[in-house]
Parts: sequence; C-alpha cells; structure tokens
Amino acid sequence: MDIGLVGLGKMGGNMRSRLREAGHTVVGYDRNPDLADADSLASMVEQLPSPKVVWVMVPAGDPTRETVAALGELLGEGDLVVDGGNSKWTDDQANAAMLAEKDVGFVDCGVSGGVWGLQNGYALMCGGSDEDVAKVQPALDALKPAEGGFVHAGRKPGAGHFAKMVHNGIEYAMMQSYAEGWELLEKVDLVEDVPAVFDSWRSGTVIRSWLLDLLVAAIEDDTHLDQLRGYADDSGEGRWTVEAAIDNAVPMNVIAASLFARFTSRQDDSPAMKAIAAMRNQFGGHAVHTEAPVGGDANPDVRGG
Repeated sequence: MDIGLVGLGKMGGNMRSRLREAGHTVVGYDRNPDLADADSLASMVEQLPSPKVVWVMVPAGDPTRETVAALGELLGEGDLVVDGGNSKWTDDQANAAMLAEKDVGFVDCGVSGGVWGLQNGYALMCGGSDEDVAKVQPALDALKPAEGGFVHAGRKPGAGHFAKMVHNGIEYAMMQSYAEGWELLEKVDLVEDVPAVFDSWRSGTVIRSWLLDLLVAAIEDDTHLDQLRGYADDSGEGRWTVEAAIDNAVPMNVIAASLFARFTSRQDDSPAMKAIAAMRNQFGGHAVHTEAPVGGDANPDVRGG
C-alpha cells in the first residue's frame, strides 16, 4: 500500500524502514529536511493515491492536534488519518469528531516496541471503525511481529490509546518491582554477583520478561549503575492511567505508587530509579541523566514508558 508518515524520529524512522522492507511505498515528512521525503505536509499528501492514508508519529498534545488539524484541511472524503503517537484517548475523540465533519476517517493506534521495533516488530493497539482499520491493515500487518502483537481494541475513538495507556501503567509497576529488588540485593552485603542473579531469573522463573532481559543488559554494562543519576522521567501515560482509575473508582495501588516513585526520583538520587532509567534507555532509547536536570516535567516524547 501507499502511506504517508509524519514524524521520522527514532520510532517513526524505523517504522518507515520496516514498512519499506515489507514492500510498501512510504512518503515521509519531518520538519528536519534531512529525514523527509517531501518538503511539506501538502507535498506529502499530493504524492499519495486515493484513498489517502497518513500515519502521524509526533509528540502527544499540541503537536499531534495541530498536525491532525492540518491534515484535515488537506485530505478529503474517504481518506484516513492514523495517530500512532502516545495521545490521550480524549484527544482521539476530539480529533475523530473533527475529521468526521470532513468525511475523513480516524484510527488511534497505541504503538509499543521502542527502538527494537524495527527488528522485532511493534505491538499495535487500534481503535476505530472496522472499515477504517481495514484501510490501514496492510501497514499494521507489516509493522507487527510475525506472530501476535496486534489488537483492534474497540470501535470507539480512543480505544487503542486507552489500551496502550494501561499497558504503560503496568510497565511502570513492573519496572519499579525489578528496580526495588535490584536495590535490595545491592544493599545487603550477602549476594556476591547481583547481575548473575538477575540473569538466572531469565529462564524458568515466573518473573522472566523482556524488561528483565533489558535490566540484565544494563547492569552487565554498568554493574552498580554508577554512570546514571537516579532520575526517571515519565511520558504522561502513567499519570493518565491513575487519573482514569480515580475517575472510575478502580483501585490502582501499585501503578500509582510506581508513578509517585518517579516523582520522588526528581528530589533524591534514588538507586532504584537508576535501574528504572537504565531500562527506559534500553527499550526506548530514552534519555538518561548524568547530572541533575532542570525542572521535573513529563517527558513529551512519543515512545512511551
């Protein structure tokens, strides 16, 4: 299929490569002309056959809202916009309603896989009508892993990003558990080889996971994580998960605590937060801090975690 792709950073650029490797034609646009295939959104749209499908991979919030609004002026009846960033599900509802007035379809798609997605495939969680999802299904099939990794989470706008939001909330809690275990093993003068202990857990135990693999890789390179400051950003989705839990009276003790632990990391140089920062860097290429950063706002990137 032919598809436009807006935003060619770490994830967007890799997604373009994976789509092209699968035989699809991708016209990419990015504000950085060195990355772009087209010199403007309008030029990108003009190069696509109808019905046109444009996938947006830019930071959540105003950048996504502005990009979708601009595409609404360029696209026409039967065309489709896919938001693959980490938008809040309420933004999806507003964007879908705005595009519907122009007879343009909308699919929200939560994407997980970070910098490893090019090689391993991306987990994809979509929201939107059956008809709209079908229009982009060839691209979804190319982006997902060879087996599994895709779900049409719901037909209402926002279903995909809501599912991805909860995924990231769970991710927060899992990382926090590994990190606290690592800190305790480091603290007590008893276990002689902490990296080897974590490595042994990767086979045959009930807590084996890809996050555990990534933590092992990090502590093999930097056993005591001395090269990192115990500061961990949050992408915003952990906050939204806790907010949704409050709105729906769902107890979320562990995920809420893991979010607050990240806030604590911005006040103290927490050993556990060094492990969190290491895992985020391993799976998503997220920035790590070697010095105290200015402020403590949520990281607005689109990669999640």
